[in-house]
Amino acid sequence: MEEVKFITVRKLKEYFNFEQICGNEESLERPIMIADTNRPGLELAGYFDHSQLKRLVVLGDKEIAYIQTMSEHKQRKSFDFLTTAVTPAIIISKQYECPPLLKRIAKRKKFPIFVSSATTSRLIIDIVAFLDEQLAASDTLHGGLINIYGKGVLIRGESGMGKSEIALELVKRGHLLVADDRVDIYRIHNKIVGQPPEMLRGMLEIRGIGVINIQRMFGIASIVSKAEVALEICLMPWERNADYDRVGIENKKYDNLLGVEVPKIVIPVREGRSMAVIIESAVTNFILSEMGMDSAKEFEERVLQYIEENKRKEAALPTKQANTKKP
Repeated sequence: MEEVKFITVRKLKEYFNFEQICGNEESLERPIMIADTNRPGLELAGYFDHSQLKRLVVLGDKEIAYIQTMSEHKQRKSFDFLTTAVTPAIIISKQYECPPLLKRIAKRKKFPIFVSSATTSRLIIDIVAFLDEQLAASDTLHGGLINIYGKGVLIRGESGMGKSEIALELVKRGHLLVADDRVDIYRIHNKIVGQPPEMLRGMLEIRGIGVINIQRMFGIASIVSKAEVALEICLMPWERNADYDRVGIENKKYDNLLGVEVPKIVIPVREGRSMAVIIESAVTNFILSEMGMDSAKEFEERVLQYIEENKRKEAALPTKQANTKKP
């Protein structure tokens, strides 16, 4: 069974430093399970069907202005509906004063209400972005994540393939280490973001040497806390009789990470090959292909053009021979 992710109202309050005007300590343990907010225009108007009660409620300019036009009876009915046991909290933007009746109902129910100085639109954007990251689908992968030319490159392969040694060489060449050995990935919208476990941040393990601190050896600019996974490179042992793609015109490969298709390149590892340089070249070629410059297609077009030219020459050859015959 898939684990249901949630954060508490307390974590939201502490992250944004909201001013709390209602609710007790127990109310701060309410779970937030949906990365979205509700501006309750319809609920204030008295329409309660199809309302998503598990969303955070945000009261902005329009809501506060409309509440001032409502009768006490309508306010009581709407406020009672908005302060259910499953609703995480109500947040009021722009330091607006909480409507007195809402405050009384919330205090009676020990329901959490917060006030923010942010504008309504900015408040919603910030909350949704925070919840998207906190509630994102996640997984843990064995491998390394390096920021190469601004692209997050996930390097995977069997144990003992030299992934950490390659990561060290790439860092020496000026690229940025995100994670080594273990990568925690999260799906945020339609992107996969990777980061290291807190304990392994900035660390890299080299067999025969042990764990080294990349930040201390190469400086703070040699690491980055997280990166979007744009490309996966899978290292595999070289097999003499294996049929490897030598041109790059075969069907593109992808790996499904948390439901997102990530481009994948398989590179055989063999003694004498500079894997750091090869991976740099693979990433550069990947960036060029994103810009519409596909080297494999260019080569294929050259081959086809060469074949066509030879056909034209062969077709023209008998005509020339016929024209040179004496009458």
